[in-house]
Amino acid sequence: QVQLVESGGGLVQPGGSLRLSCAASGLTLRNYAMSWYRQAPGKERELVTRITRTTGVTDYADSVKGRFTISRDDAKNTVYLQMNSLKPEDTAVYFCKTGWSGSGYWGQGTQVTVSS
Repeated sequence: QVQLVESGGGLVQPGGSLRLSCAASGLTLRNYAMSWYRQAPGKERELVTRITRTTGVTDYADSVKGRFTISRDDAKNTVYLQMNSLKPEDTAVYFCKTGWSGSGYWGQGTQVTVSS
């Protein structure tokens, strides 16, 4: 049974940092590109960032470039999202997904709230 479990969300002040983790089980993470998405209240789910499976090439939404960093530790079957200089507009539920695009396995999400 494939599971992706996100963790590390929470409440943070503007300008603060959080690191999200996505732990995979039931699959070998190194065989997959991985993506992070987010969904804010009343908005559609959007792609935040993604990373290829072998070369580690990354891609970022313009809104997070220079502030967020995706990384992976295939030995730990885990993908990370380091988020710095957080803004209120980053408030959303963050999801990890297998694959660069299209369908894939999704986690249940972790809430990130940026507020003073």
